Amino acid sequence: MEQSPVAPREVTVEEAMAIAIRCQKDGQLTEAEALYRKVLELDPDQPDALHYSGVLAHQQGRSEEAIALIARSLDLAPDQPDWHSNLGIIFQNKGKLQEAIVAYRRALALQPTHANAHNNIGVLLRAQGMTAEAEEAYRTAIRLNPDQPDAYHNLAILLSATQRTREAVTCYCKALTMKPQYPEARRLLALAYCVIGQPDKAVIVCEEWLKSDPDDPVARHTLAAVSGRNVPTRASDAYVQKTFDSFAASFEAKLARLHYQAPALVASALADTGLPSARTLEILDAGCGTGLCGPLVAPYARRLVGVDLSEGMLKHAREKNVYDELVRGELTAYLQDRHDAFDLIVTADTLVYFGVLEDFAVAAAGALRSGGRLIFTVEEATEGDALSTYCIKPHGRFNHRAQYVERVLVDAGLKVDIARAELRMESGLPVAGLVVTATKPATSTGATHT
Repeated sequence: MEQSPVAPREVTVEEAMAIAIRCQKDGQLTEAEALYRKVLELDPDQPDALHYSGVLAHQQGRSEEAIALIARSLDLAPDQPDWHSNLGIIFQNKGKLQEAIVAYRRALALQPTHANAHNNIGVLLRAQGMTAEAEEAYRTAIRLNPDQPDAYHNLAILLSATQRTREAVTCYCKALTMKPQYPEARRLLALAYCVIGQPDKAVIVCEEWLKSDPDDPVARHTLAAVSGRNVPTRASDAYVQKTFDSFAASFEAKLARLHYQAPALVASALADTGLPSARTLEILDAGCGTGLCGPLVAPYARRLVGVDLSEGMLKHAREKNVYDELVRGELTAYLQDRHDAFDLIVTADTLVYFGVLEDFAVAAAGALRSGGRLIFTVEEATEGDALSTYCIKPHGRFNHRAQYVERVLVDAGLKVDIARAELRMESGLPVAGLVVTATKPATSTGATHT
């Protein structure tokens, strides 16, 4: 006897929401989004569906939509501390720090023991230079939830920045005990060991990191930096992509805390050339990142192109709305295919990921038109550095001797002017840098800019 097919049972809104949230947690975002949409078609004011749709929108990179959805959910259900905290996280990632602080404070007003909100507000307080208040927020988060690796990690960063590196080592170790697969904590712990004069322990940290993740380009590069073994001539494409994709969203906020000056120094060097800001130049921003140089050089540009290896960084550069074209690619290879293409090439702190500069210099000289200029910054090697050309530092960036930079550019056929400046603060100390302006000699047949 045949059994009758079982009729499908309609699920309730509560059941649909439970399935959607589970899909979202498991990374099945398309399925979760479809379920949330169906719930909202039935009930446009369902606060849970609005909230988790907002979280999902943020996960998919639609942060403005996320803010609108979560704000609407909070209009309907204002007594949800986690929801205020989630809104704060999105504001924070968008660089809207005051709005983020307001959201976190609302979460804490509802739930004073909300450890995540204390931790996150600590990040914002530190971004505003309120170091003591930030430290108290981190320590409060740890007291409320001693098993919170992110709070230990953030406290360690603050301690390193205030020259309490030995305390920072302890906090990094605590974070890694709770969360062994924590690449950034491993990298910063290795750096901290170098700062306190224990490079052998830094090497052990990186070797253990590579054992657990043999294909991680950041682990491989960091091991080379702290050990001085197998140092590459430049950071690998994989290292650059992974490093900058991973913190593209918070890149500009982090640089603001470091009083980052490189784009402004490049713009000042450009102003010193006497070139008119009359939108007459073909300009390349090489290693454009999130586009910090773009608005500063745009007044000079008839056409402004940016090139970068990190798609995450390019996404933020697009939001500046100043580039005529953005290209994902390695900058030396890009330049080699652009003979006589640009009147000006700028690059702020990109060449700190290059050791050997010869190939870049030749490619840049070839891509410049007659009379064109190349303006860039690098970190300066100190008198204590053994090599006469360049060296890699434990943080993974290369430092260069001024004499080496000048020789490379002169050999590429460029006239060179080098100035010294402070590029940023790091661990509370200024980072010495070189601001380089190199000019391609004008020819009688080429276009000349004066």
